[in-house]
Amino acid sequence: MTQIIIAGVVSFLVAIFTTPVLIRYFSLAGKGQEIREEGPKSHLRKRGTPTMGGIAILVGIVVGYVVTGIYGQVTGTGGFTVSGLLVLGLTLGMGLLGFADDFIKLFRERNLGLNKTAKLVGQLVLALAFGLLILQFPDEEGLTPGSTHLSFIRDIETIDLAIGGGIIGIIIFLIFMYILVSAWSNAVNLTDGLDGLAAGATAMVMGTYTVIAFWQFRNSCSVEVEPGCYSVRDPLDLAVLSAAGLGAVLGFLWWNAAPAKIFMGDTGSLALGGLVAGISVTTHTELLMIIIGALFVMEAASVVIQVASFKSTGKRVFRMAPFHHHFENGGWAETTVVVRFWLIAAMAALLGSAIFYGEWLSLAGLFTP
Repeated sequence: MTQIIIAGVVSFLVAIFTTPVLIRYFSLAGKGQEIREEGPKSHLRKRGTPTMGGIAILVGIVVGYVVTGIYGQVTGTGGFTVSGLLVLGLTLGMGLLGFADDFIKLFRERNLGLNKTAKLVGQLVLALAFGLLILQFPDEEGLTPGSTHLSFIRDIETIDLAIGGGIIGIIIFLIFMYILVSAWSNAVNLTDGLDGLAAGATAMVMGTYTVIAFWQFRNSCSVEVEPGCYSVRDPLDLAVLSAAGLGAVLGFLWWNAAPAKIFMGDTGSLALGGLVAGISVTTHTELLMIIIGALFVMEAASVVIQVASFKSTGKRVFRMAPFHHHFENGGWAETTVVVRFWLIAAMAALLGSAIFYGEWLSLAGLFTP
């Protein structure tokens, strides 16, 4: 528990003090966010607001995680693990992809940033590398950071994504990993459209996964094989990384809350999407993440529905997508939309936590549905 607290506090302090440095730098450099003309008119006042604040989030996560890892090694209570490092690597890789996009927008003055092909190729390379590596590095019990089995609260033994094994099985698994990583990174990116919305929602998801991963550590099958125990490699380190993510986004949210002094940009949103995806895979809860991160799912789904409806019927379902803009264009104040969407995110996180804990109670024989 001490390590989790250290990770959260350090990452929060780093992010909250790094963000104003970025605000001053980009303000003095005259580099700010461009606003779409077709977007809500109330957003035009945000033109010129500094962006790329995701740098502070990434610095906070890295420093919080590294400091905690060093503390764990010095005290003999833990330290760096392959699971944590792989998820951190995916997070940084996605953040670097987003940084390239933001850099082109701001410093090369190309409003669209990276083209779609470059983004897709970047996500593909990172997803494939992550997917291959999580199946390596077995510990003394044979556990690897990831599994080819589809998972909900734990691996579903009857559903092996690499069915049949061999090259074909691995290819199928890697396709799934690409869909997962790109879906979550794009979902968080789409949610990042209002002051504080994506940061606040991500904080709730990371807080939930801090508890889930710590619970998996306290009830690990490597400690004692008993009903309800979890076969997850390095759960404590994943809890530490989740806490570092929580602290970093909260520190950034201090400055990103309405009226935002800075935006996270693709640097932050793609990185956080990678973190969400990586944590879900290494904790063996990919399907549970759909519930916990329901707000991100809803935002992405609204875009899919809007595009499909317009292309097939010529009509729009929403006034504007992602659907947080639908409510803005309907007369809701931006802060009203953000707070109510935060409530949705909180309820989704609580529901996911209840399902997770309820399953453990049932298997442990402490609760009978």
